[in-house]
Amino acid sequence: MIVVVVESPAKAKTINKYLGSGYKVLASFGHVRDLPAKDGSVLPDEDFEMKWEVDTTSNKRLKDISEALKGADSLILATDPDREGEAISWHVLEVLTKKKALKDKTVSRVVFNAITKKSVLEAMANPREIDTPLVDAYLARRALDYLVGFNLSPVLWRKLPGARSAGRVQSVALRLVCDREGEIERFKSEEYWQISAELKTPRGEGFTARLTTHDGEKMSKMSVTGSERAGQIKEMLESASFVADSVEAKPTRRNPSPPFTTSTLQQAASSKLGFNASRTMQVAQKLYEGIDIGGETVGLITYMRTDGVQMAPEAIDEARAAISVRFGERYVPDKARIYSTKAKNAQEAHEAVRPTGFERAPDDIKKYLDADQFRLYDLIWKRATASQMASAEIERTTVEITASSAGKSAGLRATGSVIRFDGFIAAYTDVKEDGEQSDGDGDDDARLPEINAQEALAKDKINATQHFTEPPPRYSEASLIRKMEELGIGRPSTYASTLATLRDREYVTIDKRRLTPEPKGRLVIAFLENFFERYVEFGFTAELEEKLDRISAGELAWKDVLREFWTQFHAHIDDTKELRVTQVLDALNEALAPLVFPEREDGANPRICPTCGTGNLSLKLGKYGAFVGCSNYPDCSFTRQLSADQDAQGDAALSNEPRDLGKDPQTDEPITLRTGRFGPYVQRGDGKEAKRASLPKGWEVASIDYEKALSLLALPRDVGAHPETGKMITAGIGRYGPFVLHDGTYANLESVEDVFTIGLNHAVTVIAEKQAKGPGRGRGTPAALKALGDHPDGGPITVRDGKYGPYVNWGKINATLPKDKVPAEVTVEEALEMIAAKAATSGKKTKAPAKKASKAKAKPKAAAKKPAAAKAKKD
Repeated sequence: MIVVVVESPAKAKTINKYLGSGYKVLASFGHVRDLPAKDGSVLPDEDFEMKWEVDTTSNKRLKDISEALKGADSLILATDPDREGEAISWHVLEVLTKKKALKDKTVSRVVFNAITKKSVLEAMANPREIDTPLVDAYLARRALDYLVGFNLSPVLWRKLPGARSAGRVQSVALRLVCDREGEIERFKSEEYWQISAELKTPRGEGFTARLTTHDGEKMSKMSVTGSERAGQIKEMLESASFVADSVEAKPTRRNPSPPFTTSTLQQAASSKLGFNASRTMQVAQKLYEGIDIGGETVGLITYMRTDGVQMAPEAIDEARAAISVRFGERYVPDKARIYSTKAKNAQEAHEAVRPTGFERAPDDIKKYLDADQFRLYDLIWKRATASQMASAEIERTTVEITASSAGKSAGLRATGSVIRFDGFIAAYTDVKEDGEQSDGDGDDDARLPEINAQEALAKDKINATQHFTEPPPRYSEASLIRKMEELGIGRPSTYASTLATLRDREYVTIDKRRLTPEPKGRLVIAFLENFFERYVEFGFTAELEEKLDRISAGELAWKDVLREFWTQFHAHIDDTKELRVTQVLDALNEALAPLVFPEREDGANPRICPTCGTGNLSLKLGKYGAFVGCSNYPDCSFTRQLSADQDAQGDAALSNEPRDLGKDPQTDEPITLRTGRFGPYVQRGDGKEAKRASLPKGWEVASIDYEKALSLLALPRDVGAHPETGKMITAGIGRYGPFVLHDGTYANLESVEDVFTIGLNHAVTVIAEKQAKGPGRGRGTPAALKALGDHPDGGPITVRDGKYGPYVNWGKINATLPKDKVPAEVTVEEALEMIAAKAATSGKKTKAPAKKASKAKAKPKAAAKKPAAAKAKKD
């Protein structure tokens, strides 16, 4: 028997069918070990020794593989055909060697670009050894990311409270987003006018021509910048006669784009399907691993993490045959098209993303796919098919026109095009986004009527339209990936995870598919640009990526690259130890002036406190991040949240003056709406004894009225006595959101509105469901989906599936996973960051669970819940 190791159980099941009973295919479930998320995992002073750790779940997988090997003749490592796949095979081999599970068994490595029977059997017939340079490149990249993350992030935490983390690639990607925001803020709109004439041929057919010259002056977009000159030109054209000077028709050919790479697939899926990068890769992974097509599981596309644009010769032959059948012989070019990539630092180690069988047209297999799978497969099939089709033949026509009036003249031009043969356009057309070239060129695509040289043209209407220049658009995920690829930042396997990290850290938000940097993200980049400029430079990051590629090609020694990087980086970290917070704030005040000190409508100095009139405003750092405060504190208590949208905070936020909402019907105390450093809130009374309640998430300042304020200040509210215990059930809003509480048992509610409307019967049901699940320990605790190992401060970290979705658990801290994060793919580093962030927002100390575990067990349930109850009452 032969044991074969792949990554996923889905692949294992499919490949086992292809290979038959003489093979046993087992899944490693991704990486089997990783660097522990604590100091000392990479030791620069010990020749960059790396200490790996196998988590509990992976130990079980490796044990299964070891057991299977006892009765086997050999081991075949068949993980994915990229750097990560090579690294997984290397890790498995290293662990099995240490376990002495291999003994005299032969070990080989095979790779296949598609999960089809033909591809798998061909790979099995051509085994090789582990690619050591590729593994070295993985080790170097992993060590670099660890050294940057575990040395730079603590500097951020000390000097810039509220910052989450910094990363070698993520910070540079964030800089691109922040730089674009800076361009938008600095942009000054300019007025310009466009002048055109609506004309008719002698045959009565209309068309439009645009002004190109006036009195011998060549007219560009910005030549006419005021209404006065625009009016003069329009007046001249109104009285002019028009003649077609020349008509030139030129045949042109438009060639198809190459098949998809990872980045172009993500860009096209964003533009055409509205998928984010993570969603694209999730769906592509399923198409790659295999779909049940009429009782047979078949991989429908080739490996989806690639920067290559070429296809295998046999795939090209298949494509040409399919084109002939579906579109006709004329659509098949005389010679096959051969592509090479233009992307910086592309390795081209694998084929482009293409169908594994061009005979499987999307409509033929639609019934076997879900909606997203069909849409993505349709996109991949059409793009790959079009890449081998004949060029489109287009005739472009340009008409030069002279307008004459009272000794003055002007030139106008009309352009248009006609598709004489659609060629590849019959299969696939691009979509234009953020200036990306598409198959349409605006006015050039308009079809012109028959126009003959030297014939007179009739004027129908003269248009002079006012326009204003617009700032560059914010990046979409697609355009940011394209920019990163152009600069040589990141690699096919990292784009989706980089963008997901920026969202998860709340460094950016996505609105209408556009990336907007959050103030937190802009603070981090401003800090790095001022004090770690080299490490967020595009050129430096691209150069480092190139060195990693050279390691994978066997041209550089990986530890030499690490030594060169670490020597300079470590010295830079040491230099920041003496950096004072005042230096940081002064630098950030200047770098982020448009954000920190937005212009005022009354024209007053935006750096002078609007409350006291004498203090200077400046960034301040608090426990939960940065805010704007007055230099006269504590005499002046003005504060303002740092927000990209100052208007969204309302007048109260800008002036810091309370907004009167009315008086409490029982105490006659004033009820006001205010804004503090942690956001807007309502208050009853004045002084230290005043009761306050923060606005729940999702409630806008403008929507708060007297009734809503009274409702918030009345929390927690009594729902009613429990029918079995007679004890009161209360509803409130705490650090974890809306809840009901009964006898020390908290149960989450689905929405804030439920707090004010939930009745006794519903509350009893919710409490009963929570009690059935248990208090978070013992039999009622959700089973762990994945064990990640122990926390640096002790205690296991696990990924679990709860009522409201998957989450990371450590002790009493539960951190919800982002919606697009696959639970099985969560790493220790990501889990530690989520735990730290959750602890920071909830006020829990991250060392508490490890140190107080034994005491916590001895406490009654009500005592264990006391902090949350206290918080609820305070709120």
